[in-house]
Amino acid sequence: MSATTLGLLTGLALGLAAAFGGFTAFLLVAVFGTLGLIAGRVADGKLDLTQLLGRDRD
Repeated sequence: MSATTLGLLTGLALGLAAAFGGFTAFLLVAVFGTLGLIAGRVADGKLDLTQLLGRDRD
């Protein structure tokens, strides 16, 4: 799935949350979407959190 398609789907999900759930639901979907993005980047190996966590893999 391309980044454009993923961005489109994320925008649609946020729009639906805002339309039907209000601002709180919009923020909740945005926070969980961000957490999912970070977890996916870590799983793909595109984001290394060892420097932020203060641990080395050596």
